[in-house]
Amino acid sequence: MLKIRLQRIGKRGQAYFKVVVKEHTSRPKGKYLELLGSYDPHKNEITVDADRVKYWMSQGAQLSATANNLLVGRGIIEGKKVRAWKPKKKKGGEAPVEAGPAKQAPVAESKPEVAEEKKEETKEEIKTEELVVAPTETPETAS
Repeated sequence: MLKIRLQRIGKRGQAYFKVVVKEHTSRPKGKYLELLGSYDPHKNEITVDADRVKYWMSQGAQLSATANNLLVGRGIIEGKKVRAWKPKKKKGGEAPVEAGPAKQAPVAESKPEVAEEKKEETKEEIKTEELVVAPTETPETAS
């Protein structure tokens, strides 16, 4: 399956990308079938041959999520942006709930008090342990 994707080039800290058509199983920095354009994230400019992108899409090439969002956001192709990642599932098998500004739970004011109570309980436990574990006299010291 062919993919239209970004191929990173440039030095460390100076990322620069080529927009290429590749076989999806090939190496990320390997050979590509055609160079469609480039993307400079530092200057936020993209240069792409829109006709060739549409041609490859008509031939069955699929866009990677990042390339799709980049091209849709710039108005080069029409469509919807896609989610590039999925949230990790919790151990219980439930997906995490995304909390926006309107969905945030109210902060309970009693939480600091609960933390203080726990600290006091642990101090009391330590004191009781110290009292229970008292040094005993050995027969040698008693005589």
